[in-house]
Amino acid sequence: MSREDVHDGSDVTEDVRPILSAGASAAKATAAVLAGGLGSRLRAVVSDRPKVLATVCGRPFVQFVLDQICDAGIRRAVFCTGYLGDQVVAAIGSSYRDVIVSFSHEDTPLDTAGALKKASPMIAGDAVIVLNGDSYCDVDLGSVLREHRLRNFPGTLVVRHVEDSSRYGCVEFSDDCVITGFHEKRTERTPGWISAGVYCLKRELLEAIPSGRRVSLEREMFPSWVDLGLLAYPSSGGFIDIGTPEGYSRAPDVLGEARAHGAFSKE
Repeated sequence: MSREDVHDGSDVTEDVRPILSAGASAAKATAAVLAGGLGSRLRAVVSDRPKVLATVCGRPFVQFVLDQICDAGIRRAVFCTGYLGDQVVAAIGSSYRDVIVSFSHEDTPLDTAGALKKASPMIAGDAVIVLNGDSYCDVDLGSVLREHRLRNFPGTLVVRHVEDSSRYGCVEFSDDCVITGFHEKRTERTPGWISAGVYCLKRELLEAIPSGRRVSLEREMFPSWVDLGLLAYPSSGGFIDIGTPEGYSRAPDVLGEARAHGAFSKE
């Protein structure tokens, strides 16, 4: 399945299209950056700071994520912090370029959905775009938001195709990109579509997350939301997760390729 299979909005009238432009769509959304991980696998090479602040190309890695948010026209971001969260607050402050930044801190780990639930009172707008602070997917967030609103699904997940999906688990979806199911990690090496760690969610989904306990988006909430309607957004852009020493060492190359393709052009 290719990106061309996704609705491009060509049947939207000209009177409506300006309202659905990527910039206008993004300005009404909030970004939620998951930055509370313990970083245990990375401590062999980065032990004095949370992994979102690991230095890549002379900068804290999370600045690349913030540049992506800002370049998309998103003007509000909430950081979900945990381990060494005070360092994240000190490094970013209350704003970054044109983005107003706030922080939701977890005293005990709540996992991805639990962190998002705790931060939900700070999330304004009709949609939240969720990103992992320790990974980068070379995708236009404004376009993801626009597709999310055009198709009017409760949730949209950016997915990417890999030759070996055994480490990740697969996302299954139809020819019109409607997600039909999720499959756990497999022992055999098989190609497939996997989550790229970028999600766009309507507020109604945040309200459905249980409060006060650890809850996983990937393992618990997404499978339970399939019947409500989830959309896949296939992306062929580069991807890097710095959560392991191997991924961390590859980050400069992946970010360099993204820059060559036009990412970070406004920084």
